[in-house]
Amino acid sequence: MKKAIQFGAGNIGRGFIGALLANAGYHVVFADVNEQMINALNEQKSYNIHILDLEKSVQTITNVSGCMSNGTEIIDEIATAEIITTAVGPNVLKFIAPTIAQGIEARRNAGAGALNIIACENMVGATSHLQEQVESHLSEEGKAYAQEHVGFANCSVDRIVPPFQGDNLLDVGVEAFHEWIVEEPKLKGGTPQIDGMKLTDNLVAYVQRKLFTLNTGHAITAYLGFLKGIETIDQSIQDESVRAIVRPAMEESGAALVKKHGFDADEHAKYIDKIETRFKNPYIRDEVIRVGREPLRKLGPADRLIGPANMAAELGLGRDHLLQGAAAAFHYDNANDPQSAELQGRIQAEGVGPVVSDVTGFAKDSEDYNKVMAAYEELKSLKG
Repeated sequence: MKKAIQFGAGNIGRGFIGALLANAGYHVVFADVNEQMINALNEQKSYNIHILDLEKSVQTITNVSGCMSNGTEIIDEIATAEIITTAVGPNVLKFIAPTIAQGIEARRNAGAGALNIIACENMVGATSHLQEQVESHLSEEGKAYAQEHVGFANCSVDRIVPPFQGDNLLDVGVEAFHEWIVEEPKLKGGTPQIDGMKLTDNLVAYVQRKLFTLNTGHAITAYLGFLKGIETIDQSIQDESVRAIVRPAMEESGAALVKKHGFDADEHAKYIDKIETRFKNPYIRDEVIRVGREPLRKLGPADRLIGPANMAAELGLGRDHLLQGAAAAFHYDNANDPQSAELQGRIQAEGVGPVVSDVTGFAKDSEDYNKVMAAYEELKSLKG
């Protein structure tokens, strides 16, 4: 039987990628450091996915098992797998890279065939980043083997998987919508037949479409909702003062995406409509503090807030609402979020101006810097 390894047995791993692989006929080995989760997977060998939508349904995922990702058994699993996927968070990729490298060396010694690795993270070029980390732990022979037999394909993933409390530890709740787009040219040994995986030879366009639309709108909805004392995304997007910034911001990023990548303007408008409808789903209780976490990363020059504004600027297009959304992120004050605490500590120590310039990359007194600073002051009136 075909085998897949899913690093990360959390909600996204079980509720999205792992489920698609299992439904495609793979035996899915979930690798994680959560011993309780791994034991439950090995005991039950199945779990339920609850579709949180107007028409609720339950899918049972079978043919799964678990393996500790920090143990020795995972090396043998990698040695006999056909595909490896991840949903561990971008910062954890470097920690699983040595293990994957050991597995590749084991494959080389065993004369195993093609293996495809796809990092399913909210990060542009996540698989390329993982590839660099893995190759740093390979022998010269291992590198030569990997170049011939191991595919490292970047991808774009899109499914809202909120925290969920089911009757069973393994139960997970997800929205009905999902999208998994993988760069086909990087795959080795033929194309895996996985229903729900879309292949493309122009991944950058789709990665930016998702990051600069779904993630942009999601983050701005969260930061504005937090400012107003709203707890969840669906409640936040229903607030007219929030929607009055979020919707135009997605339209600004959309105009830039259409101009840069040649997307059909009408189709992209429908894509924005669909995303807004997803935000409004009352059955997805997605807290603004979850969506807003790690504001420093999300304010990076190429990420979801500043990235589309920079693209719009390069193309000579409007970006005022995108910059308002970025300004809202500088108000995100959540003591339980280390990046938020760092951001607010810096603002207190240095003043907001120097921090805005340093984090966003906007030169002091540039047009976009001044707009963020003005919006930062104006948004104080929204505080709930």
